[in-house]
Amino acid sequence: MSIDAFLRPINHSETLLINERSDQLATSRQVYRFGFGQSPFPVPAGVTEVLSLHAHEKAYLPVQGLKSLREAVATFHRQQDHVDWQPERVLVGPGSKLLIYVVMAAFTRAEILLVSPSWVSYEPQARLAGHRVSRLQADASTEWRLTPAMLEVFCQNRESPELPLLLVLNYPGNPSGTTYSEAQLQALAEVMRRHQVLVISDEIYGMLHHRGEHRSLARYYPEGTLVTGGLSKWCGAGGWRLGVLHVPEALSSNLLPRLLGVASETWSCVAAPVQHAAAEAYRFGPEVEHYVQRERQILSRLGQRAAARLNEAGVLTAAPEGGFYLFPDFGPWREPLMASGITTSDQLCSRLLQEAGVALLPGSAFGMPASELVTRLSYVNFDGAAALQAEEAELDDILQPVLAGLDAIHGWLGQLGSGLVSNY
Repeated sequence: MSIDAFLRPINHSETLLINERSDQLATSRQVYRFGFGQSPFPVPAGVTEVLSLHAHEKAYLPVQGLKSLREAVATFHRQQDHVDWQPERVLVGPGSKLLIYVVMAAFTRAEILLVSPSWVSYEPQARLAGHRVSRLQADASTEWRLTPAMLEVFCQNRESPELPLLLVLNYPGNPSGTTYSEAQLQALAEVMRRHQVLVISDEIYGMLHHRGEHRSLARYYPEGTLVTGGLSKWCGAGGWRLGVLHVPEALSSNLLPRLLGVASETWSCVAAPVQHAAAEAYRFGPEVEHYVQRERQILSRLGQRAAARLNEAGVLTAAPEGGFYLFPDFGPWREPLMASGITTSDQLCSRLLQEAGVALLPGSAFGMPASELVTRLSYVNFDGAAALQAEEAELDDILQPVLAGLDAIHGWLGQLGSGLVSNY
């Protein structure tokens, strides 16, 4: 008997796949790695030292997470985000990615609402959990943000209003690099409250707001907002796999026991040495605070230059406000791209990789229509350790691999406009 008809249609994550393709191509040519969004900065030395000190610890820890870590996480977010995080409502998991899935999996039936564009894994996670998925299409005019009007219209016209509605909102955004102001969050919160929308607020890039001005949705909609974060972006520890989730008081009595139940039957606990090291990071001492401030300065400087260079090349790009992503729109180049046989974002990225050695992700991976010629660019292709230590005069040399990749895009487009890029 063939099992094909019984297998779930889940493919390899686009963000991981582009890294593997880049590795393969890099054996024979220069590749500008703008596809995989991994922090270029090393974990602060004091945090790695704590990891080493606890490397011998092998015992299982509580499913919810080490108490000292949950206390440090709650204090950190109360101080940084001015929200009411409480340690008894914090859940520690192996990355915020899995914590987002666990929230979805805790529901037997739900409707998951996503913004297009949004991170590649949200929709597959919702499908794995067996949920209906709906999307709201954002555009460049709002710099890829969800608007209150969009949300209001959707809520008023839902096909299945009997289902719980879970909105996944990520900001600063992957893939856009843009974020929400206080006024924008307040306006969204009014609609959310009116229609009792549950929100998974994925604030993994919050600490990398370039001006240190991140505002958590939980400040304005505390009763319906579950917030996720972790060490992967602001602490450079993606491979350590540690994320945190805060459950609001209004939902904790019913939802938190289910989340703990799923966690106990899946990952059991996050590795003990990692939890101890994470507690040190979340204590946010002077070393870690300086590290984060320097990250923001570097990413802001590079992000602004990268967006400006793309706009100069006729590729419409919103200036980033946080994280390390851009969402370039090649729409103004549609006619010469069509003449070269390129009509989709996937074709665009494939040709850029093969002909210019530039690895980008197609907008279609983030829920955009395939015909929209948008891509995601992750500007982390530089030596983060050297950048942290560099004097300002030396920084441009360290950031040169990113600037060279942008020049490669510019040059490829120039050849395209001259008819020099071949049509396969």
